[in-house]
Amino acid sequence: MVQRLLFVLFSLVLVPLPVNANIGSVTDVFGTAAVFRETQENAATLDFGIESYDDVRTAAGRIELKFLDDSVLKLTEHSEIVIDEFVYDVDPSKSKLALNFASGTARFITGALGTIDKENIKIKTPTAEIAIRGTDFTATVDELGRTLIILLPDEFGDASGEILVSSMMGQVTLNKPYQATTVSLMEKEPSSPKILDITLGLIDNMLIVSPPKEEISEEELVEQTESILDFNDLDIELLEDELDKDAEALEFSELDIDLLDVDFLRDLLDVFEEIDREEEENVLQEEGVLALVGTSLGFDPTTQISSFLQGQQVVLQRQVENYSRLELMQNNGYTIKLDDGGERFNIIINTGGDVYISIVQE
Repeated sequence: MVQRLLFVLFSLVLVPLPVNANIGSVTDVFGTAAVFRETQENAATLDFGIESYDDVRTAAGRIELKFLDDSVLKLTEHSEIVIDEFVYDVDPSKSKLALNFASGTARFITGALGTIDKENIKIKTPTAEIAIRGTDFTATVDELGRTLIILLPDEFGDASGEILVSSMMGQVTLNKPYQATTVSLMEKEPSSPKILDITLGLIDNMLIVSPPKEEISEEELVEQTESILDFNDLDIELLEDELDKDAEALEFSELDIDLLDVDFLRDLLDVFEEIDREEEENVLQEEGVLALVGTSLGFDPTTQISSFLQGQQVVLQRQVENYSRLELMQNNGYTIKLDDGGERFNIIINTGGDVYISIVQE
């Protein structure tokens, strides 16, 4: 009898827990959004359970997720994020979070996870790694993989925490409200932090999931009704004549502007790139170190060439159909001819000098 009882107890201990337990759920959704789990695509609906390794994507839509520790993740249109790992434990040392942010714009507000060590939180983008502690922030990744991170304030207007943004070439710390940095390439240092002149309201308006319904007052409704009743055939003919006179001018008006359609954070990426490029060029001109003709420092969208300083070298890298990378001493002069599948580029470093480099890629 005793043996039988022990066997029953032992069997109960061996009952496995669910492997893919819910770690959160969809708390708001607008438009088109989906959760990809293994090989299955699931429409994102309210209260849909979220699990580790889920791939959450939006098309013409927005979504909000809430995790077990009350952390909130909001995604705008055309965004994709993979939840690599989520572990929430009452013991902070055992809690973990790992996200892989592929594209779009997201806002992450930490709940209880904000109290755990930064080493236990890993958020990756194509060009950067982000370590956070007790933080409210936004991340934007464009189609080129460039990353913009903005630290947001807490309810008292102070920094909501601290963010460490890293690439292969260095790292920066964000610890002030609205402080931001960009990373354009893994092989390039994050830009020096800058404080943006924006408001939390602007960020919230961009990341609102369900746009507010338009409300028409009773007075406006009466006026609209009276206008319809007063309309006659003559008015229609006059209106048609007016439309024919200036149809293009009537196609778009101020009423057609939707502020939610403006991808403000993506625009900031281009602003940061331009500021960084100007700062680098000013430093180089002051020191007389480097003159570059035929492409620009940083990522040049026209040539698709990334140019950056690495120690005592200047690096030129291009990866489209083919891959090419030059590491040259920045104090020397070079004339470079690059033929990449029929696309030809002439680049001069420090007035050319005596070194001639020709690269032909089929």
